[in-house]
Amino acid sequence: MLLGKNIVVTGTASGIGKRTAELAASMGANVFSVDRNTPENPVGHFTPADLGSPEGVQALIDQLPSGIDALANVAGLSGTPGAVLTIAVNFLGLRGLSIGLAPKMNQCGSVINVASIAGFGWRPNVEKTKKAVAVEGFPNPEQFCKDHGVTEENSYPTSKEFLLLWTYKAAHDPVFKDRNIRVNAVSPGPVETPILKQFRDVLGDERVDSDIARVGRAGTADDVAPSILFLASDGARWVNGTNLACDGGLEASVLAEAMEF
Repeated sequence: MLLGKNIVVTGTASGIGKRTAELAASMGANVFSVDRNTPENPVGHFTPADLGSPEGVQALIDQLPSGIDALANVAGLSGTPGAVLTIAVNFLGLRGLSIGLAPKMNQCGSVINVASIAGFGWRPNVEKTKKAVAVEGFPNPEQFCKDHGVTEENSYPTSKEFLLLWTYKAAHDPVFKDRNIRVNAVSPGPVETPILKQFRDVLGDERVDSDIARVGRAGTADDVAPSILFLASDGARWVNGTNLACDGGLEASVLAEAMEF
C-alpha cells in the first residue's frame, strides 16, 4: 500500500526517523529524507534542513517536489537543547512544514506527527494548550515560550501536548480537509534510540524506568515505524484526527491508574 508513493520523512539521521525511511523504501515508496545532520547512508532523496526557524522550514518546502503523498514528521528534540529550540522544532517548525507543504501534497494524502506519551498532560492543561495552539504562523519562539508558560523543565512534554491538540484541530482545518489530507499522530513510550539518555535527563530515571516497567520493555524503532507507515498508507484512508498509542499498552496503564478502574 506504499508502492510508488512519495513520502517525506524528517529526522532520518537516526532512531525512528531512520527506520521509518528505510522501511518505507523497502515497501516501494519513493522517500524524501530530511535531517539537520547528514546520515551515514541516506535513504532516497536526502535534503538537509533546519526546522527550528521559519526560514529553514520555507527552504525545505521550496526544495521538495509537488506530488507528495505523505509527510512523516518524526524529527524532534528531547528538551535538552533548551525550551526555545525544543518548541521551535517540535511544534512550530513541524506545524509550519505541514501547513506549508499541504499545497504540494496529493489529494487524499496523509500527515503523521510523532508525538509522545509525554503529551498525555494536554487534557488537564487544555486551556493553556488551546491558547498556544491558536497562535498562527511561526511566532518568535522565545516570546512564544514566555507567553505560554514553556520552561526549560517542561518544554518537551509541553511541546507534545501542543502537538497532540493541534493534530486533532488540523484534521478539520480547511488547509488539509479541502484536499482530503488526513492528519494523525503516533505516540510512542520510551524507545531505545540514541536520545533515550537525553529523555532520562529531562524526565528523570524514575519516570522512564516506571514507564518501561509498566509494559515490560522499552520500545524500538522497529516497533514504531510500521505504525507511522500504516497511517501513511491507503489502509488508513478512513483514519483521521487520531492519536495512535504505539507504546506496548503504556497509555492504557496510565489511564487506568488516573481513572481508578
